[in-house]
Amino acid sequence: MFGRVRKACTRFLSSLRGEANAGRKAPGHNLFEAAAAYVSACAEDDQERIDEAAGWVSPEALSFGVSELACRAVIALARERDESTRTVARALLGLPAA
Repeated sequence: MFGRVRKACTRFLSSLRGEANAGRKAPGHNLFEAAAAYVSACAEDDQERIDEAAGWVSPEALSFGVSELACRAVIALARERDESTRTVARALLGLPAA
């Protein structure tokens, strides 16, 4: 429970830092690099890398990049499994088949 609270607080503080730095993107990082780094760090539960990647671009850009990454991943898995994107997305989230 405390881990979830810590993560939520950290993400909130990161978003505030991101808003303060919205016009100052680190050189060499675009929103897709930030999204890839952010998602891989979240998957590995590496808070330091999560914070770093979240600071590379604005929170809005990061959100767009993460959404785009999710879409591309679901499409790739659906093609690989020869299933619909809806079926794959629901399976990834642990939802019953529709």
